[in-house]
Amino acid sequence: MMAYIRGVLAEKESGRAVVEAGGIGYEMAVSLSTYDTLPKTGCEVKLLLWHCVRDDGESLFAFATPEERGMFAKLTSVGGVGPKLAMAVLSGASAGELAFAISGGDAKRISAIKGVGRKTAEKICVELRDKVDALGALAAARRGGAGGFDAKAPAVRDAILALSTLGYGEETAGKMVSDALRNRPGLESVEEIVRAALSSKK
Repeated sequence: MMAYIRGVLAEKESGRAVVEAGGIGYEMAVSLSTYDTLPKTGCEVKLLLWHCVRDDGESLFAFATPEERGMFAKLTSVGGVGPKLAMAVLSGASAGELAFAISGGDAKRISAIKGVGRKTAEKICVELRDKVDALGALAAARRGGAGGFDAKAPAVRDAILALSTLGYGEETAGKMVSDALRNRPGLESVEEIVRAALSSKK
């Protein structure tokens, strides 16, 4: 299996890129998140690959980060989710955001992505919930889906740990924090997040 490609970015457009390496142009599908990280054409680029071989042909899928490729692998392990749908999902949310939603059982967030039905979103949450780390997901969550790592991630992680010490399970605590931040995105400190999460349970 091809692990990555390093070469010159020959072409790029939304959802697609061509990298020339060794005199060969490799066409590959990319998510919008990866597309946003691509340099100008003519510049060198390195992308992680997923080589998909089927009876009707071969396809390359490329990723800017190991987290995105890992989430792609998890998504395609879900029955009914093929590579194209997995890329559509990754184009609608970053790997961190998806892990956050899955760990909290937030099928509504996933079904809001174009092309993903409610039943498929619920199936993704059910089948992958035990395969994503709630704390790691929150630490990796990206602000706006394309920016840098969320500056409030440590506070979010600590808020979940604080709720856990109060007797809430990790999954429940993660969902409480997720709901609190969704309703009040301006929360910053651990204390604010915990108070908002607890008030939502009353």
